[in-house]
Amino acid sequence: MNRRQFLLSSLPAVTQAQQPRVRVGAHLWLFAAKEPNYDATPVLEEVFRQMSGAKLDGIELMHRVLLAEGSVARIKSLSAQYRLPVTGTSWSGDLWNPVRHAVELAQMEVVLDRLQMLGGRTLGVSVGDARRKKTAVDFDAQADALRHILRLCASRQIVPNLHNHVYEVRDGEHDLNGTLSRIPEIRLGPDLGWLYRAGIDPVDFIRRRGRQMVFAHLRNEKADHTWPEDLTDGAIDYAAVGKALREVGFQGDLMIELAHEKEFVATRPYGESIRLSREWVRRVMDY
Repeated sequence: MNRRQFLLSSLPAVTQAQQPRVRVGAHLWLFAAKEPNYDATPVLEEVFRQMSGAKLDGIELMHRVLLAEGSVARIKSLSAQYRLPVTGTSWSGDLWNPVRHAVELAQMEVVLDRLQMLGGRTLGVSVGDARRKKTAVDFDAQADALRHILRLCASRQIVPNLHNHVYEVRDGEHDLNGTLSRIPEIRLGPDLGWLYRAGIDPVDFIRRRGRQMVFAHLRNEKADHTWPEDLTDGAIDYAAVGKALREVGFQGDLMIELAHEKEFVATRPYGESIRLSREWVRRVMDY
C-alpha cells in the first residue's frame, strides 16, 4: 500500500471520530407534569418502561428526581433494566436573585455529582423568570451564578447549556442577550417549541445562533397556539429545522419534550406518543 492509499483508507475512521453523531432522546416532562411539584420520582419506573419502547438514544431527567434519597441506585437499576441511558438533566433556579444563590448552587452540586455517577453529560439550565424585564443588576447576578455553574460542570465533564421558555426570548431576546453579553461563550440548548410560542422562527434562531447550540428540545405547536399530542402535528417546519441544524454543523443531543395543555385528555399512553415522535424525527428531520 502506498502513502496515498494509506491516507485514503484512514480517512473515514478519522472523520467519524471527529464528528460524533447527533443523539435523539426524550425528556420526562409529560410524566412529571401530572405529579405534585413536578416530581416524577413516584412514577419513575413507569417513565422508563414506557420510554423503553420508543427506540431512544437516552432519557433526560429533571433535577427533582436526582434529589430524592436513593435516586442514583434506583435510576441506575432502571436504566440498566430498560436499556435506556441517562443523557442529562434539566434544572431551574432564580439565578438573577443573589439571595437564592447559596441554596441553589449547593443544590446544583448535589445534582451534578449524582448526574455524573449516572453517566449523564448535559445540564440544561433555566435561569428563572423575574416576572418583569431584568435589569443590569439582575443580569450581573445571573452571570455570577452561571459562571460558578460552568466551573462545577467543567470539573465533572458535564456540558451546560442555556434552556429557554418564553420569558428568556421575549422582548427581542432580552433575557438571553443579557446573559450572552456577559458570558458570550456559554452554550445554548433552546426549546424550539417555546421559541415558536414566543414568536421566534426556530429556523432563523438556528441560523443565527446554531453554532453555539449543543442541545435542543423538540416540541411542536398547532396553528391555534396549543400543543399537539405528539410531534407529528403542528405548524413548525421541522424538515427545515433539520436542514438548518446540518447547515450550522450541529453536534449534540436532540430531546423530544412533549407537553399538553392542562385540559388536554390523552388518547394514548405517553410512551406511544414519544415513539411516534421519534419515528417522525427520523423520517422528517433525518436524525
